[in-house]
Amino acid sequence: MAPEFEIVRLNNLSGTETTIYSIRLLNDNFTIFENFILENRNEFKSEIKDIINRLDVIGKKTGAREYYFKLNEGNPGDGVAALYDRPKNKLRLYCIRYGMNLVIAGGGGPKPENIVALQDDEKLKKENYLLREVSRKIRERTSTGEICFINEGKEFTGNTLFTDED
Repeated sequence: MAPEFEIVRLNNLSGTETTIYSIRLLNDNFTIFENFILENRNEFKSEIKDIINRLDVIGKKTGAREYYFKLNEGNPGDGVAALYDRPKNKLRLYCIRYGMNLVIAGGGGPKPENIVALQDDEKLKKENYLLREVSRKIRERTSTGEICFINEGKEFTGNTLFTDED
């Protein structure tokens, strides 16, 4: 069964260059990005700080430049990517990137050194596949006009609440 969720703007990270969103599952009080921070803030404090700072710079100064992301982390054309980090860092954050102007920050977790593919780690696989499904549902709504990009592609407008009734 597909998850029920809503697209939520992260005002503290969004800026003039890029709007940063996340996904809030309807059975949760926090977005999946906020849960990612909560799950990893003690063990990976400096990496969490780096990720938040990078998203802040993307939103307010540089836009979502391609080189900030490891592209093609999902299915062809779905925009699922991983936010690049320093080579020795352990955390992997999955996002959906819509060009330079809009990013949906998802979840992720530590990538064990002994795995090559995300499918080898249940947590990373779960987080990545959730964003693949979110991307698919957003594509369906944009193709029917239920969701549109406005403000030079920096914002969503329309029905951004996804429930079982859809």
